[in-house]
Amino acid sequence: MKLLSHPLARALGLALGIAALSPAQAQDYPSRNVTIVVPFGAGGGVDITARLLAEKLRTTLGGTVIVENKAGGSGMIGAQAVTKAAPDGHTLLLGSAGETAINPFVYKGRMQYDPTKDLVPVTLVVRVPNVLVVANKLPVKNTEELIAHAKKNPGKLSYSTSGVGNPQHLNGELLEELGGVFMVHIPYRGAAAQLVDVTSGLVDMTFVSYTAAKSFIQAGKVKPIAVTSPTRASFAPELPALAEHKPLAKYALENWFGLFAPAGTPDAVVQKLNAAVTAALKDPELAKKLREQGGEPAPMSPQQFKDFIKKESVQFERIVTSAKITAE
Repeated sequence: MKLLSHPLARALGLALGIAALSPAQAQDYPSRNVTIVVPFGAGGGVDITARLLAEKLRTTLGGTVIVENKAGGSGMIGAQAVTKAAPDGHTLLLGSAGETAINPFVYKGRMQYDPTKDLVPVTLVVRVPNVLVVANKLPVKNTEELIAHAKKNPGKLSYSTSGVGNPQHLNGELLEELGGVFMVHIPYRGAAAQLVDVTSGLVDMTFVSYTAAKSFIQAGKVKPIAVTSPTRASFAPELPALAEHKPLAKYALENWFGLFAPAGTPDAVVQKLNAAVTAALKDPELAKKLREQGGEPAPMSPQQFKDFIKKESVQFERIVTSAKITAE
């Protein structure tokens, strides 16, 4: 007892106690409702993915899983809320590449959290390639013709995205870099407006999710050119990848959605969550629904996901720095 009265001994005892509790926590987890925070509004890609996943997790994880939207601040309000939640696995974040891997380079010191320190990667859920579509009036029908046309008209072609510094914007910057072209970026507040202005010809092209563009493509209101993934996407195999055009062979930049927990969440709980999500994503029905939404299911181990984010961040930082992208 004397030994335990020493501050260092008490601290050591507490640490050992926490470590000993972790497996028990995992066995009893979840002990109440699990909330998946979506840092964007209802109806978008992250929200739909979260709701589809939550429905399946009620079986693979057990218990009630609900989705809560906390939109604003380019996804950072919801993400920050999760960093402040109890680290017990009952409050999670389904985050996109923006607020977890790109924003630190765009907003720099203005962020109120550090994704690498305040969040624990659980697993990648889906990779979400964007699709490049152009106005019908544009005299091009494939990537090669688009690049050639852009080179003949430097600074005259415009492309819309849903904001500054997000994956769509980086898609445009990467196309300019690898294609050796100069275009004008026009940021919008959402997919609907950016697509409508392409259909009217007010804007020449846009990078957008396949889900948002699908009805416009099917109605013949825009011309699909390619997807931004390194290879063709299973949900639209008829569309080539930009990388199939030889000068763009190194082109690969996708959005992605992944599950995160607050820093300090016991590893045993993280591993249980990872197993539950992996099992959910192996369900053919859920995988089919996710692909219909333009997502490619891609579960990873927590360490693989951590390494994936680190690798992605290298490219994001390089593009943001090279293009001198900063948020107002």
